[in-house]
Amino acid sequence: MKKSYFLYSLLLVLSSCQSRPARDHKDPPDFLVDNLDTTIRPSDDFFQYANGGWINRNPIPPGESDWGVAQLVQDDIYRQLKMINDQAASITAPKGSIQQLIGDYWRSGMDTIAIEGQGLKPLQPDLDRIDRIKSTHDFIAVVAAMHNNDNRVLFADDVVQDDKNSDSMVYELQQGGIGMINRDYYFSTDTQSVSVRKAYREYLCGVFRLLGADSARAVDKAAAVFRLETHLAANSRKIAALRIPDENYKKICFRNLSAICPAIDWVWHLKSSGVDNPPDSLIIRQPEFFKALGHELTHTPLEDWKDYLRFHLLHQCAPYLDVKTFNNQFRYYQVLNGVSTPRPRWKRVIDNQEGAMGEALGQIFVKEYFPAGARTRYASLVEEIREAFRERIQKLDWMSEGTRQRALIKLAAIRKKVGYPDKWLDFSAMRIERGPFVLNMQRANQWWRSRKLHQLGKRADRGEWDMTPQTFNAYYLATNNEIVFPAGIFMVPGKKMEELDDAFVYGYAGAGTIGHEITHGFDDEGRQYDENGNLNNWWSLSDEQKFNQKKAFIVRQFNEFNPLDTMHINGEITQGENIADLGGLVIGLDAFKKSAAFKENKMIGGLSPLQRFFLGYAYSWAYEQNAESLAADLITDVHAPPKERVNGPLVNIPEFYEAFHIRPGDKMYRPDSLRVSIW
Repeated sequence: MKKSYFLYSLLLVLSSCQSRPARDHKDPPDFLVDNLDTTIRPSDDFFQYANGGWINRNPIPPGESDWGVAQLVQDDIYRQLKMINDQAASITAPKGSIQQLIGDYWRSGMDTIAIEGQGLKPLQPDLDRIDRIKSTHDFIAVVAAMHNNDNRVLFADDVVQDDKNSDSMVYELQQGGIGMINRDYYFSTDTQSVSVRKAYREYLCGVFRLLGADSARAVDKAAAVFRLETHLAANSRKIAALRIPDENYKKICFRNLSAICPAIDWVWHLKSSGVDNPPDSLIIRQPEFFKALGHELTHTPLEDWKDYLRFHLLHQCAPYLDVKTFNNQFRYYQVLNGVSTPRPRWKRVIDNQEGAMGEALGQIFVKEYFPAGARTRYASLVEEIREAFRERIQKLDWMSEGTRQRALIKLAAIRKKVGYPDKWLDFSAMRIERGPFVLNMQRANQWWRSRKLHQLGKRADRGEWDMTPQTFNAYYLATNNEIVFPAGIFMVPGKKMEELDDAFVYGYAGAGTIGHEITHGFDDEGRQYDENGNLNNWWSLSDEQKFNQKKAFIVRQFNEFNPLDTMHINGEITQGENIADLGGLVIGLDAFKKSAAFKENKMIGGLSPLQRFFLGYAYSWAYEQNAESLAADLITDVHAPPKERVNGPLVNIPEFYEAFHIRPGDKMYRPDSLRVSIW
């Protein structure tokens, strides 16, 4: 039976290289078939074969740096959220209610006449406070105030779960304080980085001209700020170094912080932030950065630091201000991301609203757009894939029994969150008015910051979510040992959930999302945390060495890809996502093989269930990206580009070769000796 199935698949794929898969004329149109580019052989470039038809019909629109399935889902979500906003803005609701917060925020953000008339006036109190700085004491108080507005100048600080005692909420310090998205932009000599650096310096000059400096003075001020940020960047760790949890965990007594960075009165910083009693201890992620920061604080003129604060104030607030201020920033992002025009204002307001009160929107969103049956379907799918992973761990030939048992304990303990929170946050104390948009954003940021600071020293609330229900994304949180799947991640453009066949769902949601996130608990970073979410090495030395040998294969594989000119993927910084992609596929496939859809082997659209599984996975990465955005991602993103996220893991999976008859000599063929197998 297996042989006859293979021969049938062979005949089907060979014919599909010249035309679409054969299907009965009575069959309804199938979106997976419509997405195919049949001028490409699946054995040459599966990503283009699977998604080329879709990409050709969906060029990147103005205002976007890339375009794909996520954006189509997001477009549907935008329209749904706009209806929620319009409805809330049309009524007078009780103060502090969800409808009042949503409606007044929407009115504030969409009132372009008021925003243009206000110019920079809403920020004048902040600018005046910077002007009044006369001492380091004053300076640190302003820094704390800016942190309370979620503007992490100088450094980043937060209240988080302790990596080694995840029940406890602790104060954390991290490197930060630079304006470009990655420290490498300050030093890299590739063409894209040089262009971005030039645009950033021009953007700096533009900010100081907006603040009233003449052209010559603006150039001087911009140069001073850029020089200061370059020094901070030089003492910041690279992305690869940030991916090693144990090397980014240093717990110290609070009183010892002054020995690392004596230039900052840390008690005063926390008091200015709203914390009267400093904690006994804290986590400092990159001590060498804070040592260098202290040197800069004592050797850089105070006036340069004041200009640094002025720039970062406008840099953060530009999206909420007048067109002139916004466009000055957007010109920089045009070079960074290759976007020709901004998104429509109403979409940008919704983007900002997501950070300000996204879970408030989510309470209405799930009632309207996420049926109860969908939550049940995907919660069950999580358990099927967990069971498939359990069976795979039990069969691993490279893992010792002691480590295996700990892995099984961790897998069983992974907490799943599907769709939306069981308990919603209370936003009633957030102050949102129909006044200046930028002030609403500041007050929302202050509300979130205050909420975080009040968790210091308390027991972690493991029921909270870090994403809103309407988000097209998902995550694994190591310190909670949890997988989180918002309602939005399961949506498919133009399709109701009941219209999706199981083979597609197992590939698209099962492998591409659920299996991916579960595997993150066992990737190069996640594997270092135990079943309770604590950074704790539960591996035997021998098993750890074997894992590291296996992950070296996937690092080497992705280092080979050069998606743009001479720019290669950095296999070291993308290894976690690449491990999760491969792991998600193999355990998603294992679960799928147990399903009725796989066993029945019913053709849909001329495609076998196994083919639809792999095409469903590829559909989740149907994207096109402009060169500027791709170049930026190759420098800064821990994810490989979409094409390589499809082709990269698939060439390691025997069933893929079977489904699409991949043979030696084909571009998608990878010899057994080079195929990666971890989980």
